[in-house]
Amino acid sequence: MKSRLAVGTSRIAKSEDGSITILALFFVLIAIVMGGVAIDFNKVIAERTQLQIAADTAAHAALYTRTKHDVMASQDQALATVSSLLPVSTFGSVAITWADIEFGNWDRQSATFTADMESNDAVRVSAEMSDIRGNPSRNFLLRIVGFDTFNVNVESVYSTYYPPCFTEGFVAELVVDIQSNNSFTDGFCIHSNDYVSLNQNNYFEPGTIVSMPNLNDLDMPKSGFEKNDGLQTALRSGAYRLRLLNDLPDIIDSFWTGEADHLPPYVYAGTPYTVSSSSLAVPDSNGNTRYKGTGLTPEHFEPNSVNRYSCPGSGKVTFEAGVYSNFVFVSDCEIKFSNGVMLEDVVIATTNSSVTSFSTPSGLSIGRDDNCAAGGGATLMTLGGFKAASSLNAFGGQILAIGDIQFSANANGIQGVSFQSRGMIDGTSNMDMGYCQNQGMENVYRAPYFRTVK
Repeated sequence: MKSRLAVGTSRIAKSEDGSITILALFFVLIAIVMGGVAIDFNKVIAERTQLQIAADTAAHAALYTRTKHDVMASQDQALATVSSLLPVSTFGSVAITWADIEFGNWDRQSATFTADMESNDAVRVSAEMSDIRGNPSRNFLLRIVGFDTFNVNVESVYSTYYPPCFTEGFVAELVVDIQSNNSFTDGFCIHSNDYVSLNQNNYFEPGTIVSMPNLNDLDMPKSGFEKNDGLQTALRSGAYRLRLLNDLPDIIDSFWTGEADHLPPYVYAGTPYTVSSSSLAVPDSNGNTRYKGTGLTPEHFEPNSVNRYSCPGSGKVTFEAGVYSNFVFVSDCEIKFSNGVMLEDVVIATTNSSVTSFSTPSGLSIGRDDNCAAGGGATLMTLGGFKAASSLNAFGGQILAIGDIQFSANANGIQGVSFQSRGMIDGTSNMDMGYCQNQGMENVYRAPYFRTVK
């Protein structure tokens, strides 16, 4: 007979109750790891997303500011813009620093960024949560099994670009109204932030763009696609902020003092020359003295300079027939261009807000007729509107207007044209809109737009 002690010892040796406890502990550890992976991984993904948003926002703010300010001011603005997006309690105070904001150049062909702090073409912003910076993403559950933190790194590259519609085309905040019998060649763009209105018998060569926010708003006759060859293929949806027109008052204002920022290359900065409309004695082709009337002529202007003129009395001034070239003219007048005015390598700007702050009865040529050759272009800027009764010609020509742009029948010979209006553009009939593939448009005014490229 076995002793009670022997029996008890045998039972203990055969017991499996302890193995259940070890197995349970193993499952608990598995649950912690799986839960940690789910919770902490989701946490780090959320932080990475927020860090990427902050980097994108900082890059946009830096590049936007850099168009008008220096590097330091642009970096400061970027950091100030994202400060509320990166709470110190989560991201620390060094997730994005000044050194993380680099300006440079973006090569679209190779998709590479090259640092150059003198450039305003592109910007690269890095953002980081790491042990090195003392702000890693800290785990809740995985730290129990020895994984205390994750390091998170993101990068954003923004680059400037210029939408083709703003280099050659018609762009308006309100309606772009095109009537009948017009021809638009490959590359030409018609855009409205409201809608485009067309009649019939218009021709849109392949490669032409007709865009608006909602294509259902396109206004045309029931037979519109049949009577407007190429229109259906040309349609695009989209909207643009008219950044250049937003800056137009400041651009014109800078001319009054001859500041260099917005001057074309053929004009020197410095104190503007004050134009006088009094009778002007000039020699004619035979060397004899002749006297001009009260209208302005090419002889009134100082070449390669900013010329300014304030209107007396009626607030109107007339440009008499002739070739005007190599100067900037700024005025507060309502300006009329007589038949036969040709503008070549000039900028004419007025703060007049009349609907006809620029007007011409017929025969105005904006830019030199040189088959898209370099140079010879011209720009009209106004805080009011532009109206041409007929026969408007543009060759590397630009009109920037806060008001409406209206030009009537027979606007022929148009090669290289950029018309932008915060009002509407009314182009009526019988126009031939040629496209110069940006050649001869070197001196048109443009505002950069920004997009993420990496």
